[in-house]
Amino acid sequence: MLITQLALIWVLNYEKNSYIERHNPFKYWEITKMTTATPISDETLTKLRNIPTQTLIDGLWVKGWPSGYIEGALPLKSGQSMAGRAVTLRFVPHRPDLAEDKPKRDQSAEYVAIELCGPGEVLVIDAMGWKYSSIGGDIKFMRLMQLKVGGLVTDGGVRDSVVLKDYGFPVYSASTTAKQGPADFWPWQVNDAIQCGGVLVRPGDAIVGDDDGVVVVPSSEVDEVIRIAHEREEVEEVIKAQLEVENCSPGKYYPFNEDTWKLYEEKTGRKRVQ
Repeated sequence: MLITQLALIWVLNYEKNSYIERHNPFKYWEITKMTTATPISDETLTKLRNIPTQTLIDGLWVKGWPSGYIEGALPLKSGQSMAGRAVTLRFVPHRPDLAEDKPKRDQSAEYVAIELCGPGEVLVIDAMGWKYSSIGGDIKFMRLMQLKVGGLVTDGGVRDSVVLKDYGFPVYSASTTAKQGPADFWPWQVNDAIQCGGVLVRPGDAIVGDDDGVVVVPSSEVDEVIRIAHEREEVEEVIKAQLEVENCSPGKYYPFNEDTWKLYEEKTGRKRVQ
């Protein structure tokens, strides 16, 4: 199910309320609407999957946006690439009253979030940077495998790492851990703006990962960032080829400068692109 293909993103905020309890099929989940940009297409996700994360960061930098790099989210398994629309989940610190009041079983926030995922989605979890506290393991995330999810990203820890590697979907986490999560924190809020690794993530944003980490590209900026990224890759190929010829310091052409653009125009016949 591609929830982000809808023109509206459903934002589920937990709030215990007697009216909701009587009339809402989600019981304690209060449902509101949040408008969003046009959903990122599967075709665009394919393009993003083939662009290095560092080049996407360069594209954001050219536009004057923050880098979008999720600090601490490292690949559980090397050699995988990932691109998907963000489904977000926020954890909050443990407290006995919260543990008592929160929705139970399949109405708990993590299970609601998981069911919003499919091949074009990446589940992004705000674990507050608690890297040795577990957001889940093999049993919970088996469902992500069944849904053929695009990926899982967190600034917390994951358990059962050997099994998760075999599930096949990309996993990026701050660590692996043997600890349980409930003694430390609880899943609480689904598909609202969150932080993950110090970066703002909104539902529907593009989440792109490779061996160097994970980058968030705001959904409104995706097309322009892709354009800039492709152009920068072309310029860099020209630079590398020239450095092999001249056998000189990279500083002559990099970072980009007037000599860079003169070289680019000579080699391609095109004017500077940025």
